Order: sequence, then structure tokens, then C-alpha cells
Amino acid sequence: MSVNAQCGKCNVPLENDHLTIDDGRQVQVSKCPSCAGKIKSPQCCGADMSCDLA
Repeated sequence: MSVNAQCGKCNVPLENDHLTIDDGRQVQVSKCPSCAGKIKSPQCCGADMSCDLA
């Protein structure tokens, strides 16, 4: 599956990136190359949600 997403502020296509969190793990983010806005993974009880794909 694929998704085409654009920044709601700039109307520029979002780019895939990663963010390193305090414990050293990386989470996927989508960022705007124009205004530096980001969409990141969801959180539950203050912790980033992730899954291990086999």
C-alpha cells in the first residue's frame, strides 16, 4: 500500500525520514522539506508505538 501526503500548510509533498528518540530507537516520520513540519508515529501512554515485522 502507498499513500501520497502533502503538507497542510505548504501543500508540498512530505518526505520519509526517521527520528532517533531518547532510548536510541528510531521511529518513522514524514516531514515537510519546506517548513520542517512532521508527522510521527502514534503514542500510547506517552510511549512511541512500534511493531516488529517478521
